[in-house]
This record gives sequence, structure tokens and C-alpha cells, in this order.
Amino acid sequence: MSGDQYIISDQNGLYFLTFTVIDWVDVFSRKEYKIVLTESMNYCVNKKGLIIYAWVIMSNHVHVIWQAKEGFRLSDIIRDFKKFTAKKILHLIETEPESRKIWMLRKFEFAGKRIKRNTKYKFWKDSSHAILLESNQITMINQKLNYIHDNPVRAMIVNYPEDYIFSSARDYGGEKGFVNIELLD
Repeated sequence: MSGDQYIISDQNGLYFLTFTVIDWVDVFSRKEYKIVLTESMNYCVNKKGLIIYAWVIMSNHVHVIWQAKEGFRLSDIIRDFKKFTAKKILHLIETEPESRKIWMLRKFEFAGKRIKRNTKYKFWKDSSHAILLESNQITMINQKLNYIHDNPVRAMIVNYPEDYIFSSARDYGGEKGFVNIELLD
């Protein structure tokens, strides 16, 4: 990813990733925008060779643990995911009732003007803060998994990780969540 000091060196490795909205705009305070992300993650699992182990959607960023199946490239999946979700969410902001519409679109347009390759808006930051999780780093993998699931607790949204429905903590707690994941052992 351009501008990213955390590069994806192993296209089929296991990665902790963070996708952040430009200027930390709290877009995902509305369920409609979060549903775009969950549906897109499921599409990437079903059609693009993505394996999802963990995820959480916060108000202005998303944390995940992802891996691409053999024959697929994680960088390509991330690029397609971010491009599709940005277009879909921006379309919803433009066309659906949204009290913050003018303010948000101005933020995204201003960010888009700073980039020559951009047409109108910029939604996601370029960086995905990719951290490779080696299979022998069980402590690090568990730390990142707990970090993801504890995010809504630290933000005082819920008391317990599995109570937050826009997270894989539900799957790890024995319930089926919105996204098709594989549990880490």
C-alpha cells in the first residue's frame, strides 16, 4: 500500500490490519455503513480467497486478522475491499438520509483533492498498518485477537466483548456473527 511503512511482504501470511477512515471521521456510528463492511467481508470470503479470523468495526476504523488463500494476494483483496466499500458508503451518504452529509462529504472531498490520482473523494487512509503474525508467535496472535475483541469494551460501548454485534467476539463466544470466519486455535 502506498505510504505504508507496514508492507505486506508475504501475500499469503497471517496479518493484523487496521483500516482507518480519513481524518478519523465517525462514519460507522450508523448500522447501514457497518453492514456494507460485513457484507463486503463475506463477499471477499466467498469470491476472493479471503480467510477472516477476527474483526471489529469501530466508529472510524476497523481491525481485522486476515489471510489470503493460496493463489490469491492479500494486497489485492484489501485494495478491492477498500475501493468497493468506499464507493458504496459514499453513495449511501449522498443518497440516504444523513444529518452529517454535507460535513462528511466536504471532509472526503478535501482529502481527495490532495491526491492527483483521486477523482472526487478519499474515504480510507492508504495505510493498513499491516503486521505479520508468524504462526509460532502464539502470544502475539492472542494479544492481537484480544485487542480486537476488547476494543468496544475499552470504548465503553459494551461490558463484554461478545455483546458487541459488529465483531467476531460473538463467534469466539459460541454464537454466529455477521461475518463468516475461521476460529484461531
